[in-house]
Amino acid sequence: MGRSAFRGLVSCVLMVLFPGSLFAADSNAAMLYINNNGAAWVNGAHVPRASSAIFSGDLLQTRSDSVANINESGSSITVLADSLVQFQGSSVDIQHGGITVSTSKGIAATAGDIKITPASNTWTEFNVTDVDGTVRIAARKGDLSISDGKDVVTLAQGQDTTRDESSGTASNGKKKNKRRAAGAAPAAGGGIMNSPLAIGLGAGAIVGLTTWVLVKNDNPASPTRP
Repeated sequence: MGRSAFRGLVSCVLMVLFPGSLFAADSNAAMLYINNNGAAWVNGAHVPRASSAIFSGDLLQTRSDSVANINESGSSITVLADSLVQFQGSSVDIQHGGITVSTSKGIAATAGDIKITPASNTWTEFNVTDVDGTVRIAARKGDLSISDGKDVVTLAQGQDTTRDESSGTASNGKKKNKRRAAGAAPAAGGGIMNSPLAIGLGAGAIVGLTTWVLVKNDNPASPTRP
């Protein structure tokens, strides 16, 4: 393959790869702030600073003396003390504890089989807590739609309600335990390949390899003689 053709191929690959990676990183990230000088963990790793990035799929745990805020465009999510939640970008899955949501982007919350979503795209504020299998929901501003997988009901602004987190029962008649035990930090995990660090390292490797190949093509070390 000629040098000009090779350069063209590499340029096309980089044009496709770089914008896609940056868009994926931007669309999945939000800012995480820890209040009250308490401790919190993301995917089992202690959050060392007052603020950091959090990505879709990350598991966040707060201690009994800490409160966390997740801020993204058009939405603010407060994770209450002694809570374990999974940030999903457009929703938050409550494993234990509670959250307060203020959103104009339709951010939803799930707790077991219960899903809570704003009834409209207007500014909506609501609280959800899940403790010992009991889900408490309060509509502070705007109406909410509440689904248990079978039925959907509307909770009007200013009202609150209580639900069981699971509509299913185990064979022994007891409710299925679908929640993690609170208190211990979750094991490290999460989509590391989606992080800006991984994207940056991968991009650097591609650029370095491309530069080396082009230099080798332009300056052969030992020209062939007849």
